Amino acid sequence: MTTTPTEPAAVPAAPRTRTERLDALPFTRAHGRLLAGSGVGWALDAMDVGLVSFVLAQLAVQWQLGNTELSWIASAGFVGMAIGATLGGLLADRIGRRQVFAITLLVFGIATGLSALAWGLGALIVFRVIVGLGLGAELPVASTLVSEFAPPRIRGRIIVLLEAFWAFGWILAAVIGYLVVPSSDAGWRWALALGAIPAVYAAIVRFRLPESVRFLESRGRHTEAERVVRSFEASAGIPAPSTPADAVRSTAAPTAAAATATTTPPATRITAGDRLRALWSPAQRRDTGALWVVWFCVNFSYYGAFIWIPTILVASGFSLVRSFGFTLIITLAQLPGYAVSAWLVEAWGRKQTLAVFLAGSAASAIGFGTATTEPMIIVFGMLLSFFNLGAWGALYAVTPELYPTSLRATGAGWAAGVGRIASIIAPLSVPVLLLAGHALLFGVFAAFFVIAALASLALSDMRGKALD
Repeated sequence: MTTTPTEPAAVPAAPRTRTERLDALPFTRAHGRLLAGSGVGWALDAMDVGLVSFVLAQLAVQWQLGNTELSWIASAGFVGMAIGATLGGLLADRIGRRQVFAITLLVFGIATGLSALAWGLGALIVFRVIVGLGLGAELPVASTLVSEFAPPRIRGRIIVLLEAFWAFGWILAAVIGYLVVPSSDAGWRWALALGAIPAVYAAIVRFRLPESVRFLESRGRHTEAERVVRSFEASAGIPAPSTPADAVRSTAAPTAAAATATTTPPATRITAGDRLRALWSPAQRRDTGALWVVWFCVNFSYYGAFIWIPTILVASGFSLVRSFGFTLIITLAQLPGYAVSAWLVEAWGRKQTLAVFLAGSAASAIGFGTATTEPMIIVFGMLLSFFNLGAWGALYAVTPELYPTSLRATGAGWAAGVGRIASIIAPLSVPVLLLAGHALLFGVFAAFFVIAALASLALSDMRGKALD
């Protein structure tokens, strides 16, 4: 009697993890709401930072402040931003991205409103430090949150689009600076009062934005994570699984940290010191070292130049209104810079795009520093805006991708914090460098851009790859 060999039983495919389900989605309306919600906060950040450059120009006249005192005001906010960026990243890896995002908006919104009531130089400096605490923490946390939801094939482009909201905020600041600041002696106060808007927006953000699925799973909050994934799947037209949301658990293999999540309080699992040491582990040290160099150099040149441009133009003999008009035109060039960067980060890759835009920033800085006519000032100023802000977009795209979920906000926050050290030093250095002329000042900025371009080539490139 013969027997027919039986076919081996088909092995059912392993169910996809939640992060795999998220990564497989197209860009949906849910992604759009997250991008817009985070982007509005980003734009409000830029509006606040941008307003300072116009306020300085009026205070120089109204309060009879010299360049040294003006540099203290400019640097005060960056002192707070350096502290806020490092602490905000640590907190976001501990209590969640959305929570920290909302808190930071509230802090800098209220403090900006209080800045409008400043009665003297000392009070304004104190308020600007508090403003910086919120500003510094918000940016790396927002980029981390959005990057953890973005589909891998377009993640870089989405983060550059998020960073593009900075241009809209800075343009809004330029419009306010042009129309409001010169309108009266109290114009700078009205301009800063408008910066209190984020305090209202914070309440909206807290309840409307989703928490990161990767963060929720790392904390053992699987029911919440599943509900968030299903909301994004529903936005893509994918029906909900039959399994109840509160019965689903992560399909990913548990890590040692996840295994202890249900028995160990989150605060004691991984300390801040553990996270900081992990940034310099053998697997991360090259990226961390190169990233910190890039952040430091880009911050030095960007804030050294753009915070001072209106004041430099006024000192060169242009009227307050005319210098603000030039600055508004120069600022408009940020938008095409972001658009080109958003395309290139996926076509070329992150670090190649970053290096090219930084090299373009260096050449533009030299041109601006040696410009002698109004057309040259505008053209090279616009080129500096185009390349510098395109570089910022690529930098924010690459930064959160270099670290695993447990370190992502910490890594992004510390990179931004190191960069803020440079943004403190730069405004203080400008009055000294200006003594030797504009050419030397912008030549120094160009040198920092070149160093950043070289360091960016050492970064890993995660184009099209899933996080973790």
